[in-house]
Amino acid sequence: MKNEEAKFVLHAYRPNGADAGDATFCAALEQVKQDPALEKWFGAQQAFDRAMCAKLGSVTPPESLRASILAGAKVSQDAPRSGHSWWRSPVPMAAAAIALFLAAGVAFWPASVSAEQIAAFAISDTMHQSHEGGHGENAAEFQAALSQANRRLGGGVPVDFATLRANGCRTIRFDGHDLLEVCFKRDGKWFHCYVARAKDFPSLAARLSPTFTDKEGASAAAWSDGQHIFVVASKAGREAIQRLI
Repeated sequence: MKNEEAKFVLHAYRPNGADAGDATFCAALEQVKQDPALEKWFGAQQAFDRAMCAKLGSVTPPESLRASILAGAKVSQDAPRSGHSWWRSPVPMAAAAIALFLAAGVAFWPASVSAEQIAAFAISDTMHQSHEGGHGENAAEFQAALSQANRRLGGGVPVDFATLRANGCRTIRFDGHDLLEVCFKRDGKWFHCYVARAKDFPSLAARLSPTFTDKEGASAAAWSDGQHIFVVASKAGREAIQRLI
């Protein structure tokens, strides 16, 4: 795949990570990893898309908008016909412009993240990204806690998110928010634990019970303890992850 082809495909890649597990983007994402210039472009494009979503998401349509559009349409219908086209009249033009802007806003409006989306993102990161870094003292303590043979992760793991982020944990972005990632080992198998703050994904955290996802030859489980959202991904398979939870 050439860079121009990859760019064409990646223009459709949503900035909230919802497409991380979509096979449509696999070849283009692989090209991003192999070409520094394309990687730089993709990072800038995703930053722009996130900013656009944030701006459009902050727009609150005025309460009078519907009435104004209907009034403009009525003026257009009642006006005597002449040789002038409708779009030369300022009222219908304004109404059409507002409607078009709102339609664009709906198209870019960031949707609520699902358990499957965050799990697919974790699997994609596990399978395709480098996991260098994240070896500070606090990360090592968290890794040790995850590696304890008898610890059931579904029962909760002590997490100081701010300290881990500031002092060693690998940090990645998903849907505009930070996720921490730590690798750990159980029974000779490697797992990747991703942690997000529940307040960053409140609708997901409120309804999330252990949910399993299988993609790309790997599996992941996502759950919440009320304060944090946890995702564990591994090539070891679903049964191996179930034994941890």
